[in-house]
Amino acid sequence: MILNMKKSYLFLAAMAALSQFMYGQTSPNGKVKVEQNGQNLEVSYKKGEAWQKVLTLDAGAASKSQMSLGKAAYEMLVGKKSECSNEYYECTYTRTADGKPVTVRVYNDGVAWTGLPAYNVNIAAAKNNWLQRWTEAYEEFFPKNREQKEGARWAYPALFEYDNDVFALLTESCITADNAASSLYSVDGKNYSIRAEVASNHGVYENRIGGWQTLIVGGLSDVVESTLVTDNSESRKLSDVSWIKPGVASWVYWAYNHGSNDYDIIKKYTDMAVELKLPYVLIDAEWDGMKDGKTIEDAVKYAVDNGVKPIIWYNSSVGWVDGAPTPKFLLNKAEDREKAFAWCEKIGVSGVKIDFFSGDNNLNMNYMIELMECAAKHHLLVNFHGATLPRGWQRTYPNLVSTEGVYGAEWYNNVPTFTKKAAAHNATLPFTRNVVGSMDYTPCAFTDSQHPHITTHAHELALTALFESGIQHLADRPESFLAQPQEVKDYLSNLPTAWDETRLLSGYPGESAVMARRKGDVWYIAGINGRDEAQTLSFDVSTLSRMGKTVVVFEDSGKPAKPWKISKRKAVPSSVTCLARGGFVMVVK
Repeated sequence: MILNMKKSYLFLAAMAALSQFMYGQTSPNGKVKVEQNGQNLEVSYKKGEAWQKVLTLDAGAASKSQMSLGKAAYEMLVGKKSECSNEYYECTYTRTADGKPVTVRVYNDGVAWTGLPAYNVNIAAAKNNWLQRWTEAYEEFFPKNREQKEGARWAYPALFEYDNDVFALLTESCITADNAASSLYSVDGKNYSIRAEVASNHGVYENRIGGWQTLIVGGLSDVVESTLVTDNSESRKLSDVSWIKPGVASWVYWAYNHGSNDYDIIKKYTDMAVELKLPYVLIDAEWDGMKDGKTIEDAVKYAVDNGVKPIIWYNSSVGWVDGAPTPKFLLNKAEDREKAFAWCEKIGVSGVKIDFFSGDNNLNMNYMIELMECAAKHHLLVNFHGATLPRGWQRTYPNLVSTEGVYGAEWYNNVPTFTKKAAAHNATLPFTRNVVGSMDYTPCAFTDSQHPHITTHAHELALTALFESGIQHLADRPESFLAQPQEVKDYLSNLPTAWDETRLLSGYPGESAVMARRKGDVWYIAGINGRDEAQTLSFDVSTLSRMGKTVVVFEDSGKPAKPWKISKRKAVPSSVTCLARGGFVMVVK
């Protein structure tokens, strides 16, 4: 009987593949389609009974081979979802110009393709876009419909909106050691050239687009909840992952730019971690020049002796070098990084934050992979800063617990611009940057850094659950966190940083976002207002599974002297009225 069932399944799969081959390449669920039009490939999405054209790919393709069915099913230690699965139909086209293959996968929530050199895509049907200007560190805003001059360079991910509430997010997945990453260049505002960053390797200039260009397609919730970037990446390469533990960390830099060379300041942040039951403390740059006769080993020992796991900072020494903080040049050579990471493991360091990379070329990609592999040998978590966008590496190397690649709260240190733009920017990130992987924004500050923030207390607290990061670094001063109501402190003590399920409940880029994330039997529902005036955020929780009946709600009171409004309820409300740049969090047990 079982054998017959297997034969039936294989027969149906074969017939489905044949049907796809004859009538176009359509996803297993019938919602995403790739059709050949001359030498171009056209991507469409089915909304209701109508097909919405999304993207035209200049593939130079002439013929295609037989289609096959593929599946992705795996577990993630860090991310928006712990158990991931997807299906796709794969087909290979042959390019007319050079006879080389172009492979296309049509998933239930998007399309991925590989094998093209520099090429163009057309997104003429899009009515709105959110594009981030490319920088080496991927730290910029995502304004709506920014002016596009010819040749302007844009970073992934790029979000586009179409009629009928259809959205598409263009990004990249599965970059390997010998690949360069790619980015977008404006041709005329509707057409973009996609090409890799050129790097010199011993005098030879290389321009190899690697991995898979990846397009997530559907409604806004489909885009936000998608795991397509990791679905389309290489499987886990680590056999033992028992030592990889996501968690919350106290972080010194936001309040004390040079605090990590001061043992007493590090001690304060370790003590905060102890009181709030946080598993980690991050010791940032300049720890190699600690004052008053103390050393990094003293600071690490204090943390370990108090049950807190230390993470320490390194300069990659390939990006910003002159004038940059130390320690430098400890990781560039294989023998040096092996020595450094072995020392970290020996003294009790649990992870490394590695900063200041120099872009998307294949030399950087190879270096970052070597760092992750060497760190894993010594049971070290990795957090990349000043670095490229996540492209599926968290599935392949689960010790990569987060990546910066975002204009985050650190920028309150740098420029006044962030103050007025932060609320709308925060309400854009769930639909753009954070879709594609863990994002070390360093959220939640109730006091000010060098430049003030004008988001509310509840907005700031909401960011800790609205934004996903395997290590969630809390930015504010210890005395600020410890002065909060006990309910807020308990919330931070119990905050998960890896999730079993993620659902977008409502929102629109730059306006608002309401997200529900589940860990076990507890839901965290976080919402923020990105506008400069009050608005009511409405949402529906009726489709959420495992909903409890005890709800703790954190809101803004609107009273500066007592900013919190904290209540316990027996049901989740369907709307919350938020102050200008405000927010809320609910914990449903």
